[in-house]
Amino acid sequence: MRSHLLNDTTAEQYRRSVTDGVERVAAKLATTDRPFTGITVDALSPRIDEIDLDQPLYDTAAVLDELEDVYLRDAIYFHHPRYLAHLNCPVVIPAVLGEAVLSAVNSSLDTWDQSAGGTLIERKLIDWTTERIGLGPAADGVFTSGGTQSNLQALLLAREEAKTDSLAKLRIFASEVSHFSVKKSAKLLGLGQDAVVSIPVDHDKRMQTVALARELERCAQDGLVPMAVVATAGTTDFGSIDPLPEIAELCEQFGTWMHVDAAYGCGLLASLKHRDRINGIERADSVTVDYHKSFFQPVSSSAVLVRDAATLRHATYHAEYLNPRRMVEERIPNQVDKSLQTTRRFDALKLWMTLRTMGADGIGQLFDEVCDLAREGWKLIAADPRFDVVVEPSLSTLVFRYIPAAVTDPAEIDRANLYARKALFASGDAIVAGTKVGGRHYLKFTLLNPETQASDIAAVLDLIAGHAEQYLGESLDRAS
Repeated sequence: MRSHLLNDTTAEQYRRSVTDGVERVAAKLATTDRPFTGITVDALSPRIDEIDLDQPLYDTAAVLDELEDVYLRDAIYFHHPRYLAHLNCPVVIPAVLGEAVLSAVNSSLDTWDQSAGGTLIERKLIDWTTERIGLGPAADGVFTSGGTQSNLQALLLAREEAKTDSLAKLRIFASEVSHFSVKKSAKLLGLGQDAVVSIPVDHDKRMQTVALARELERCAQDGLVPMAVVATAGTTDFGSIDPLPEIAELCEQFGTWMHVDAAYGCGLLASLKHRDRINGIERADSVTVDYHKSFFQPVSSSAVLVRDAATLRHATYHAEYLNPRRMVEERIPNQVDKSLQTTRRFDALKLWMTLRTMGADGIGQLFDEVCDLAREGWKLIAADPRFDVVVEPSLSTLVFRYIPAAVTDPAEIDRANLYARKALFASGDAIVAGTKVGGRHYLKFTLLNPETQASDIAAVLDLIAGHAEQYLGESLDRAS
């Protein structure tokens, strides 16, 4: 079994095995003509259930053959131009190369003596990102597993900086369309269920700053502590961007930590055309970025950034076997001193490879393309009498629903849209997401693939309308 360990004696076997795997995936990518096969849970489950994990195949080629049957054939392929569902991006080749390197070397980014240059590369990328944001010379941060962890850590720091002995008095303010991780973080941080104050949004799904000011004033009058305001730069459902400069003014006025959840909108940091849409982000106390959304990186690649590096001390614990206090005095850089995680992948390498190959302008150009495509898509949907579109896009998300001319029952329209989404997924021809707006069911295009064209959007709209019309026709038949 030692022949399977990666070392100097098995380097050639490693080369052959990885090459075989890469060739299989490349062949699959080259021949994939739709984002999904449409396979059902009931059809796929038995194929996996019948595999006996205590009976290995002892041959990499045989394992890859099996993998084709249970995974590769029916995987959801985000690179396909008609995958339009969630915040999943196609990935750039330099980042995939970085993934291969970091997996093989297997550095752990918690301490210097496990990563060496990896530590310095991650720190360089953190500095690069904070400079792009404009957080100032005292800024710092650390890579995380994703936006949920980044938001949790930012709110942990905000809780500690609030300096109160009563957690029950702490309040977090976020818009009604902010990410669910805000409420989840509040629970994990030991705050009450009413700790998160939901602020209404305007027609464009942006936080209403007048309502925020009113709630902050009420908080002060009630003797409560405004722990943090979470502004969103790219909401999950709408891609909307809260009015960051106005929110920053209110945070300064009330002495409140300002966190910007830019997990989605962080691509604007590299934008050549639309950077001004996140003006005001430089005034934040902390920022979440997900490179694995709008920087076209493989999952996972995320970070939490802070204006004041000293606030990261709230996540610091010292263990003699790992990062004893004397290492701080010896100026040994241990990233575990900043992180909620201990063992941690070298995910920063993917972004490093991308920047060194494509440059920030290359990333920004790709993100600008999908933002511009969303504008085209919005015009298409707004001009189509079959659909109702909710808001003009700030980033690359379109929320809409099919509205039949002959049906006025909102519940029946809901069912038609739900059916259309399900039928489209089952066909494998395209994948779209769904959400609720005002209690009604809507569909959602999340455009993160520069290969998607306006013609793809038009074709998928026709497919949606066709499925919805089929459902309504069958519904009328059943009723008659």
